[in-house]
Amino acid sequence: MTNWNANIDTRQPCWDGYRDLLARLHGPDFPDADRLSALLPAGTVSGGGAPLRFVAAGALPGVAYERHIFATGQVPTRERNGHDLFNALAWCRWPLLKAAMNAAHCHQLNKSGAGCQTTYKAAHQTGRGPLRDALTLLDESGALVIARNRNVLQTLARRDWLSAFQLLRCAWQGDVRVVLCGHALLEKSLAPYKSLTAHALLLHLAAPSLQGEAPLRQVDAALAERLSADALFAAPSALAPLPLAGIPGWWSGAPQDAAFYVDVAVFRPPPVDLRPAPVHSVENPQLDPGHGVVPPGARY
Repeated sequence: MTNWNANIDTRQPCWDGYRDLLARLHGPDFPDADRLSALLPAGTVSGGGAPLRFVAAGALPGVAYERHIFATGQVPTRERNGHDLFNALAWCRWPLLKAAMNAAHCHQLNKSGAGCQTTYKAAHQTGRGPLRDALTLLDESGALVIARNRNVLQTLARRDWLSAFQLLRCAWQGDVRVVLCGHALLEKSLAPYKSLTAHALLLHLAAPSLQGEAPLRQVDAALAERLSADALFAAPSALAPLPLAGIPGWWSGAPQDAAFYVDVAVFRPPPVDLRPAPVHSVENPQLDPGHGVVPPGARY
């Protein structure tokens, strides 16, 4: 990845929540670990409470990747690597959620006995489990759909694409905000394609406005607290598929009319036995279905 920012048009909605961070990385030179560390909010720590910083990637000293971050606060970051760059930006955008995810990974590693494995193959021989699968999907391809309009969230949960994107189209102008949190998804947004799909958490937030930093900080803190209490999700099935091209204003390759949404290769019809993904209340976890926890065997 050489001209790392050549394909980033921050006017595009996929960069919502990251525009200020990207502006601070102006210039053609690929940001190194020190420049990325300077973007971190003051007081950012790992899941283990160690002050966080990005460091040049090297051999991990006898521990797994997540365990190393948990214990030292050092996030190995490969030089001139887009994937690791966007991982750093996700840490800067969602410091509390990323720390809680790091802690949850390590807790599961300890339970499985894989906490001291150093290679991908060895760390997965004992089985990653449904919770770590969900954490990985959110970390790599996650999106947060934050809405004041519950109808939009419920139609997305049911995968009723025409209702969510067409019939409720006006609600997306101010009542819904989508912010990416998956660093692989951010990287793919450099060259988006119609079938690009996120794994989304559906979040209801009864705020006067969804714009600005305050709602994002509130969501970051709420999700971190819920994940730390084992009350966010238990399996990948709690994450709703979200075809990003369907979001009003997110695709310019073709008119987003009714015909656009009948492409079943992108907007796949739900299975007949679908159980809709949960809608989480940011302010009041007591309103979450099952307090936000989805049984590992549930089909969504």
